[in-house]
Amino acid sequence: MASFRGLSCSIALCSLIISFFFVPLASAQLSPTFYNTSCPNALSIIRTAVRAAVARDRRMGASLLRLHFHDCFVQGCDASLLLDDTSTFTGEKTANPNNNSLRGFEVIDAIKSKLESACKQVVSCADIVAVAARDSVVALGGPTWTVELGRRDSTTASLSSANTDIPGPTADLRTLISSFSGKGLSASDMAALSGAHTIGQARCFLFRARIYNDTNIDPSFASSLQSNCSSSGGDNELSPLDSTTPTVFDNDYYANLVRERGLLHSDQQLFMNGGGSVESQVGSYATNSAKFFSDFASAMVKMASISPLTGSSGEIRINCRKIN
Repeated sequence: MASFRGLSCSIALCSLIISFFFVPLASAQLSPTFYNTSCPNALSIIRTAVRAAVARDRRMGASLLRLHFHDCFVQGCDASLLLDDTSTFTGEKTANPNNNSLRGFEVIDAIKSKLESACKQVVSCADIVAVAARDSVVALGGPTWTVELGRRDSTTASLSSANTDIPGPTADLRTLISSFSGKGLSASDMAALSGAHTIGQARCFLFRARIYNDTNIDPSFASSLQSNCSSSGGDNELSPLDSTTPTVFDNDYYANLVRERGLLHSDQQLFMNGGGSVESQVGSYATNSAKFFSDFASAMVKMASISPLTGSSGEIRINCRKIN
């Protein structure tokens, strides 16, 4: 007989009891209350910093939201995106979808510094990115949702996966659906998450082919864009993804698609007058912002649960840009 917490038991029974009470850390689950005891002010620290950053630069809200998307689509939501290159390590920041494009790293750094002062090595960079995305949407007038917490940070990154797994601005509908399906997200999730393009901007070279070559584009819209994006220059000139309300999180992105005023080729693919389910969803969102907000929030929760590291996997980085 053996003893467990003052009780006598056989070795087999003790083993069963131990396995019940001491679940392996790697199987731990995310929870919205994860930091309630270990860092009770974590969420308010993140929220305050995000609000200040968006107040200084409203475009930053879109940038922080995009960080979350580009992180989760490569290895899962593990903050691998934040790792800088070293002499022995190549991160994801120079991948084609990210290079000279992603913004907001310094905001994440500042939030991490505040959290380290409040509760050292407790809050992961991956969780900061997830919460900052939600708080950015709220700061720009969008919906809120409950962020599940407890992710840990990756000690690896994948440049190759970043180059292949993040759908690009020239993707067609089939490719978009396939890319999201590969991450466990449905075509309906894809259509809702695409609404993130109701905020933010894109560079000329990402939409040049659309405004000069696509036929499913409003002529006056194309003409207005061509004045800022020539056929052979100005690659880095910016235009808003939502030309109507570019710094407000609303459903105008979808209303623009119905009018063939999507900025990116991949945007307009969601509404091609083919009568499919995605097109029907876009039409619904264009006239019903409440439905869009509800579906977007649900899809964000689903996206944020892509392959998180929990328990003993990964680490809690002290500096989001490098492994400990």
